[in-house]
Amino acid sequence: MPQWLCNQLMRAFQKKDSRQIKLLNDCWYFYRSKQNHGESEKLNRL
Repeated sequence: MPQWLCNQLMRAFQKKDSRQIKLLNDCWYFYRSKQNHGESEKLNRL
């Protein structure tokens, strides 16, 4: 997880900002899906 995202998540949890936590969680899963998709494309090229 990128450090900037980790910092924002910690801040959101400390403030108990559930809306921000959900948004950041969605960002993380979107980021992960893009990373996994890129890796699978690399494997398909080999």
